[in-house]
Formats: sequence, C-alpha cells, structure tokens
Amino acid sequence: MTRTITPRLRTLVLLFLAVTGALLAGAGPASAHAALTGSDPSQGVVVPKAPDQVSLTFSENVSMNDNSLRVLDPKGKRVDLRKPTNLSGTTYAVQLKSGLGKGTYTVAYQVVSADSHPVGGAFTFSVGTPSKTVAALPDQNVGGGVVGWLYGFGRYMSYAGYIVLVGGAAFVLACWQRGSGVRAMQRLVVGGWLTLTAATLWLLLLRGSYTTSGSVGDIFDLNLLGQVLQTKPGAALVSRLLLLAAAALFIAVLFGAYDKREEEEEKRDLTFGLAIGGTVVAAGLAASWAMAEHASTGLQPGIAMPVDVIHLLAVAAWLGGLTALLVALYRAPADTPVESAAVHRFSRVAFGSVLALVGTGIYQSWRQLGSWSAFTDTTYGELLLVKIGLVALLVGIASISRRWTGRLANVAMTDTEEEAEAETETEEEARAEEKETVKASATTKEASAKGTKAGTGVSAASGAPGVPGASGASGASGASGKVSSVEDAPERAAQLARQQSAMDTARQKRLRDADPHRFGLRRSVLAEAGVAVVLLAVTTVLTQTEPSRTEQEAKAATAAASSSSSSNSSSGALTLDMSFDTGGKDGKGVVRVDLDPATVGSNEMHVYVQRPNGRAFDIPEVKVAFTLAAKKIGPLPVAPDHITTGHWAANGVQIPMAGDWQVSVTVRTSDIDQVTVSKNAQIG
Repeated sequence: MTRTITPRLRTLVLLFLAVTGALLAGAGPASAHAALTGSDPSQGVVVPKAPDQVSLTFSENVSMNDNSLRVLDPKGKRVDLRKPTNLSGTTYAVQLKSGLGKGTYTVAYQVVSADSHPVGGAFTFSVGTPSKTVAALPDQNVGGGVVGWLYGFGRYMSYAGYIVLVGGAAFVLACWQRGSGVRAMQRLVVGGWLTLTAATLWLLLLRGSYTTSGSVGDIFDLNLLGQVLQTKPGAALVSRLLLLAAAALFIAVLFGAYDKREEEEEKRDLTFGLAIGGTVVAAGLAASWAMAEHASTGLQPGIAMPVDVIHLLAVAAWLGGLTALLVALYRAPADTPVESAAVHRFSRVAFGSVLALVGTGIYQSWRQLGSWSAFTDTTYGELLLVKIGLVALLVGIASISRRWTGRLANVAMTDTEEEAEAETETEEEARAEEKETVKASATTKEASAKGTKAGTGVSAASGAPGVPGASGASGASGASGKVSSVEDAPERAAQLARQQSAMDTARQKRLRDADPHRFGLRRSVLAEAGVAVVLLAVTTVLTQTEPSRTEQEAKAATAAASSSSSSNSSSGALTLDMSFDTGGKDGKGVVRVDLDPATVGSNEMHVYVQRPNGRAFDIPEVKVAFTLAAKKIGPLPVAPDHITTGHWAANGVQIPMAGDWQVSVTVRTSDIDQVTVSKNAQIG
C-alpha cells in the first residue's frame, strides 16, 4: 500500500511547492490595496510659491506614523514638521517649514492601507522653477523582497492550516464519526491546528518588518512587535491565537471523550455540543481575516465581513473535507474503512458548500471589480478569471467523484455480503483450529497418562522396593509433561488467533483495494486535491492584489492629473482635479473644475463629476466657491447649472484680482451625504 501511495503524494507535494513559489514570487510591492489618487501640490506641477502643507489623498483610509510622509528639499534635507494629520476622509497632510526656497521638492510616503497591506511611493513638485535634486530615497521595496515572500508564504500556510483544521474536524463530526478513532484523521486535524498556530505566530513576527523597512534583521525587533500589537491586523492575529486555544480544547474532546463514548444518547448529545462549539470557533477564526483585511474596508463592509466569513467556512468545509476524505481513502485501517454512507454525506456537504461559494463569490466579485471590463483590464480581474476557471475545473472533477460515489453505493450491499461471507469463513476456520487444539491437548494428556502407568508397572515388576527414587522420578516426569501440555495449549491458541487476524486484515485490504469503484473514487479525489492546491495559491495571491475598483480609481486620477497638466501647458485655461468621498453608499468619485481663460475678469467654468472608473456620476448638487485668503476676499459662491449627467457649467464667473486662489467644491451625493474638497491655484 505505502509503495503505491508515496509517489502520488510526493508529486502532490512537489506541485504544491512549485505553484506556491511561482505565484508568491509574483506578489511584489504593487500588491497593495490602497492607491494614491491625488495630491496637493500635484505630481510634477510648478507652483509660484511654497505651499504651507502637502496633502495626499488615497483610495481608502490608511495608517501613518511620523515617518510615513516626508518632504525633502533639493539638497535632500527634510523640510516637513512630521506629525501627519487627517484632513478629511481619506486625505492626509503634513505641514511644511516656512521660508522654503525655489527648486524641486520630493514627497515620499509609506503607509499601511485599511486592509493591512503596505503602500509606498514618491513624486516631485517644484516651487518657482524646477531644479536638480540630490534627495536620495531609500530603496522602498514595500511589501516585497525576502520578507514579503516570507509573509506571503505565511499567509498561504495559515489559509491551508485553517482549511485542514476546520474541514477535517467537520468531516469527522458530520460525515464519518468512526474516524475520530482513526490515527491518520487525528494526525491530519492536529497537523492543521499546528500549521495555523505556527503561521499565525510567524505572521505576527514578520508584520513589523513587512510594513516598514522590509529588512530581515527587523523581524525580531520587539519595538516593532509592540507597534504591531496596537494595530488592527495585530489585534486580529492575537485574537486568532486565543481562538486556537479554544480549538485545541475542541480537538481534545473530539479525539478523546467523544471517541470513547459508547452509549448512543450520550454520543448524540456530545455531537450536538461539539457542532455548536466548533462552528463558533471556526467562524471566529474566519472573522480574524475578515475584520482586518479586504472585507473590512471599501464598499459595504457591514455586509462584506459576514459574507467573507461564510465564504471561508464554505471553502474549509469543501476543500478541508476533501483532504480528510483523501486521507480516509488512503490511510484508514482495514478494520475501519470509510463507509459509502460517509462518502455520501460528504458529497451533500460539498454540494452545499459549492452553492455557498458561488453566492458569496458573486457578491465579492461585484464588490471588488466594479465593471465587466475590469476582468481583462486589471490584474485582479485576470487572477479572478483564473480562479473561476480552477473552481469550474474542480466542480467538474467533483461531479466525477459523485458518480463514483453513486457506484460505490450500488455495490455497498455486495461488499457487505462479501464481508459477511469472509467473517463466516473466518469463524469456521477458527472453530476448526480450536477443535484441533483441543484434540491435540487431549492426545497429549492421554500419552502422559499412559507414560505414568508404564513407569509404575516397571518399578513394581523390578521388585526393587528399596529404590523409590526411580518410581518418583518417573511420576514427576509424567506430571511435568502434563503441566507443560496444559500451559502450551492457550499460548498456541493465542498465536494462531493472531496469525488468523493478520490474515483476515490482509484479505480485507486486498478486497478493498481491488474494488474498482473505490479505486476510481480515490483517483478522482486525488485529482481534486491537486487542483485545490493550485486554487488555494491563486486565492492567496488574489487577496494580496489591488482590487479592480481601487486600480481603476487610481488610473482615473492619474489620467485626470495628466490631462490637467496638458491643458495647463497648452493654454491659459485652468483645470483642477479633486478626489472626494462623502462617506455614504457609493460616495467616492473625482470632481474636475475647468476655468477658461483663468484670468482676472469674466471666466467660463465647467464642472465634471466622475466615478472612480471614469464614468459620469449623476449627483444631486454641486457648489463652487473662490477664496483669496491673502487679500481676505471671499468666499465667492458660484452655483453652476446642471447641463447633463455629471456636467455643470457657469458663464461670467468673475475673478476680481490675480493671486493664489482657493477653489472649493461641495459635492452632495444624497440628502445627507456631502463633502467639500479644495485646491489652490494661481489665477490671473
């Protein structure tokens, strides 16, 4: 048996390592979930005088520290006052020192997005005229390098451990209760617990270096570890460790007290209690991912987090149960084979899990993609297509397994009859062996008795009454032979019984392995497991990849900034792009203000409001105001007319004098959700 299985398992392990290495190697620093969607000053812009602050707008909330946002002058000296602040929504700013001269300034940022992934980058702007800069930035391989690869591998192992732990325990409790006494099943579930625990501790140690320097030497920095424990991802990892302690108690009961219960009523009550407790622990472990990662931010987090928990539970029940079934088919002892009824029960559980996966997967895809074109225009969409293809392949192989399961059920009665016949033959052979043993024992006793009598007669016939020793010796010899035969009989019977048991076990294995239906089921389940390994690797990379909505929003902001720069360089018109987030449902977008000719006197103004994907955004109201703080003029309100979807315009907008004007735009997306965003620009 072992010689046949080992090559297949070795191939599966090699496939696991190869796919994991190839996929995780591609998870570089671009695999972040927050993107820079705007800045003031904008990237590459030339402003007439030094601003008082530099602000950055991201696609979602981020975490910052004193070194997260830095501004360097042309000589590479830091000119910001540290202490970044949150201006509004997803916009953050850092104040600058006064009296800054002309030249090119460098803005470097490194933050952590709301879904736990690090984000970094840099850009420049100029005051007065551009100049050379010697600002040397460290190599910010945020989220990449050796630490990034190790962190990605730890995430993969944590998912794998969770799936094996939860799915294996669910398979034993819901499908194959006899499996609680099978050593291979115990090792599988305990192995899943150990894997998840070790991966969680590993991620906790790596977290500080992963989100900051990316240096291997900082992995064991206790100061960084203390900072991690104060963050949302750190709290999620600690809560996962606490839940794993409860999972250890569950495992001890499942493979201890539960396995020893013999009374049906007690076992049924314990089954119900374990099912409730196990479900609570499994859902809590799944929530440790949902509360700190992608589901916790973005669109509809209140719905997305429970959906993510259900999705993870369904994955564990299907793929983890599949792993347990594979172990049961290959490693279960001959006297405790997995029954066809257990396979049927798992088939129903797997079918329900697939339905749950489809439902939750559709919602998650809609939430992260935003449009059909994102399937082919973004990395997230392309990976999602690969995942959908693998799931379809897995379902196809599972349908083959269901057919083998049906055939296994059809021959279940035949198997039972064969086992009964084998048991009958075994009993008959045992009875025959017992008769032979008794007969041999009786023969030995009779021979011993005859020997005793013969010895006594010789002694009497010899007429040697003075030699009692001879008679005594003969009698002792006869007694010794009698005792020896009586003592050897039970040992011989036990030896024969052990031999017979070994022969019966070997015969049962041959019968089980020769069953073509069971063999076909083994092969199809093994193929399912191979696809599941690849699917899990793709899913792990998918969770580290920037969602399509965020990527499209960043692209739209970049395109708008490029258009603004082009417009400003080609004519006297002014174009300002500002990202906004009203905080309500569907409240994100980009507003563009075009002012032509952007001079003192009468101007024509157009306001365009777009969604993050670049489409026109139909909102109830837009207001604009102009303020010249240096001369204490304003705010001068302007109420543009609604022209068409996402387009407002106003003629005769009067700018009384030249200067650094603040243009403020109030965007209202619903009756109660509105926000005001602003940007400075030189007019006149």
